[in-house]
Amino acid sequence: MKKTLLLALLFLPLLAWKNEDNDAWKKKVDASLLEKVANGETASFLILMMEQADVSDSRKLKTKTEKGAFVFGRLRQTARQSQAAAIALLEQEKAPYRSFFIVNIIQSKGGMELIRKVAELESVAHVQDNPTVKLEEPMPEEGSLDAIGLRDGLEWGVEKINADDVWAMGYNGQGVVVGGQDTGYEWDHPAIKSKYRGWNGATADHNYNWHDAIHEISPLHGDSTTDPSLNPCGLDSPVPCDDHNHGTHTMGTMVGDESDQAKKIGVAPGAHWIACRNMERGYGSPSTYIECFEWFLAPTDLNNENPDPSKAPHVINNSWSCPELEGCNPSNFVSMQIAVDNLKAAGVVVVVSAGNEGSSCSTVNTPAAMLENSFSIGATMQNDTIAGFSSRGPVLVDGSGRLKPDVAAPGVGVRSCIRNGGFATYSGTSMAGPHVAGLVALIISANPALAGQVEQIETIIEQTARPMLSNQSCGEFSGMEVPNAVYGYGRVDALAAVMAALEVVDDKEVSGGVTVKVLPNPAREQAVIAAEGLEGPAQLRVFALSGQLMYQSAWAPGQAYETINLNNWPVGIYLYRLASGGRTWTGKLAKQ
Repeated sequence: MKKTLLLALLFLPLLAWKNEDNDAWKKKVDASLLEKVANGETASFLILMMEQADVSDSRKLKTKTEKGAFVFGRLRQTARQSQAAAIALLEQEKAPYRSFFIVNIIQSKGGMELIRKVAELESVAHVQDNPTVKLEEPMPEEGSLDAIGLRDGLEWGVEKINADDVWAMGYNGQGVVVGGQDTGYEWDHPAIKSKYRGWNGATADHNYNWHDAIHEISPLHGDSTTDPSLNPCGLDSPVPCDDHNHGTHTMGTMVGDESDQAKKIGVAPGAHWIACRNMERGYGSPSTYIECFEWFLAPTDLNNENPDPSKAPHVINNSWSCPELEGCNPSNFVSMQIAVDNLKAAGVVVVVSAGNEGSSCSTVNTPAAMLENSFSIGATMQNDTIAGFSSRGPVLVDGSGRLKPDVAAPGVGVRSCIRNGGFATYSGTSMAGPHVAGLVALIISANPALAGQVEQIETIIEQTARPMLSNQSCGEFSGMEVPNAVYGYGRVDALAAVMAALEVVDDKEVSGGVTVKVLPNPAREQAVIAAEGLEGPAQLRVFALSGQLMYQSAWAPGQAYETINLNNWPVGIYLYRLASGGRTWTGKLAKQ
């Protein structure tokens, strides 16, 4: 008896070791996911692969087109090679799945046994929960959801950031494509219809211009059924549709332009837009956000086929968050981070609203606003003070301590378009972000050579923002210094940013053999602008720093210089712009 007991006692550690070994796969699975399927239920999950593509070589490429093609090719190749074993298992188990490449990840659905088999694959790094999260609604105490009467003139935020002064210079976003992922968009609203890339003035073509990532009714609504008719847009809508209002409102602030030219709501009314719906009546999930991010990297036709990275937007607005309270946690933050990092590598600016969890420090704490390569935006009021709800930095949830937000923009009492042809005034960082996405469009329209140069564009916006100080200090960031964790680098200034962008010289233009000089510089009564090596016809324009056009003329082929009379010009700095043959030369002219 004693011998039997002794053998049993000796065998216990071995049993414990074997049990621990059998359960080792659980270390690769989110605890929240294991809890969901513990009693035999099924749940949606994401399979993050061990191998993630290295796209760092995109920095060596010059154009946005080159960057996009390279990143797309590398990501898709990596996904195809490394997902084979996982996909074979899912097909064997007859489990539904969707493969992604912007992050090397697969979405599936199943119970504990399927999750175990997936987690045991050596090629799998982590099995993540795929929770449904809720849209952060506009702040009701500072905005109204009801349609209001139209105000005359400019929307205050457009005027505050001096976008109208940029328009006076001839730049309104022309040639630029902005993207939006949100609750959807009422594409035929009069304020934004003519700006939709899928509309040619007579017919609509939604291929490559629209994608719906909503494939099922969210259970968080508590509906008694999951009938698609519960959603006013249905599921997998083949045409742009907004089931909420939020998305249409944000697009109006980016590109909206009413038929009455005396009334302006959009920062870049000359830009075109494309879009993706990532929320079902306000509820989204990591997979719907990732699906939209991927579509923006390489838009597809309506059958989700034939991806084309050359049709990607220049900038994406993201007025949503994925809070930890509702399922996004440090174990799955990395998936969103990889998506944002890869979009930036492809030359796309990712603008993200900072969040409405202020006014405490370190309230920028959710993807995608918290991520290093997101350009995060706080919200200001009409008097340029920070909105009480605007989330502050630094980011502590991931232990980084990084500064956020990056800049701030108008976000209180912002009027824009909503469904059914209406207009409404909302407040929130969701309203601030679109101002900056529109600003990116203005910058690129002024200097197309900056397309795809994400870091350079973001630096220009930061360095030209109006510095804002605060009595609130957060962590190591003093509110009395710039940047700070309340305003970032300050409230954006479109005119200053475009002026700075025009001074950026494209290497291709320098190598073109044309040298432009101002003689003398500074000048008193007259200045000569001379162009050595210019052959074809050209157009010369000179602007005041306020954006006012001071002088313009057309040069005949072979003309080498022009003399400008400065007698009636105020003393100050002016900016010249000489354009010829698709190339542009810019510089400063000083009047003494």
